[in-house]
Amino acid sequence: MAQSQVIYDPFAWNARQQSDALDLFSLKGRTAVVTGAAGLLGRQHCRVLADAGAVVAASDLDIERAERLAADLGDGAFASPMDVADPASVEHCRDAVLAQTGRIDILINNAAINDKVEDPQTVLETSRFENYPLAMWRRSLEVNVTGVFICSQVIGSHMAEAGSGSIINIASTYGIVAPNQSLYRSPDGEQSFFKSAAYPTTKGAVLAFTRFLAAYWGHAGVRVNAVSPGGVQDAEPNSFSEEYARRTPLGRMASADDYHGALLFLASDASSYMTGANLVVDGGFTIW
Repeated sequence: MAQSQVIYDPFAWNARQQSDALDLFSLKGRTAVVTGAAGLLGRQHCRVLADAGAVVAASDLDIERAERLAADLGDGAFASPMDVADPASVEHCRDAVLAQTGRIDILINNAAINDKVEDPQTVLETSRFENYPLAMWRRSLEVNVTGVFICSQVIGSHMAEAGSGSIINIASTYGIVAPNQSLYRSPDGEQSFFKSAAYPTTKGAVLAFTRFLAAYWGHAGVRVNAVSPGGVQDAEPNSFSEEYARRTPLGRMASADDYHGALLFLASDASSYMTGANLVVDGGFTIW
């Protein structure tokens, strides 16, 4: 009896390979906690995670905005109040998420504060390093660094006990390079604002903490990586946007959804052999 001949079909093989590759990015059956979820980038992080199949816990101090976001996301998303600088608040959020979903697979440490000087008449002098308020420096450290520590300790410990998880810390290009103060100069040469030492210092600390935690929890199956985004087009003066674009190889500021791919990559099994890394997504801003 003649044996049947197996015909090799490269197109069928390619289709299978493509399907397998796309499956690596699926987050179906997983739960993600996003801190600072109601912010400009936080909303985008929640969206891409939900679109990939994750149940998203949108955590924020502004619970009303977080609830509106969760309702917009659908697919089981829910809001949970959280003050990242308060261990009891973070523990309450963790317990609420576990009660609702039974698991936490992904933590996005996104919550952070940037310089906000309320009085436009004093912003120039207040933002000078020589005059920068100690209270603002301490508040930045408390939220941007201690908040990442607390959330990682409280929620990441659960991941380590479970034997798997992905923590993504949102850093910044200003954790890599120093702020160029000329960006904050108007076309007529007048300095309108100085970027303070607080933000770059805290974001540099986030990168160091990412490496520490990746080494510490690698044996427990918890991966810890960072994303360093570049400047996002929002409500900046045209002169700032144009100057920033001129200094960026891709010739523009980021749109809020430019970080979807990087975040999904690090959250999913597509990056299963990646930890302790800093994924720089900045249009090339830091290469010069």
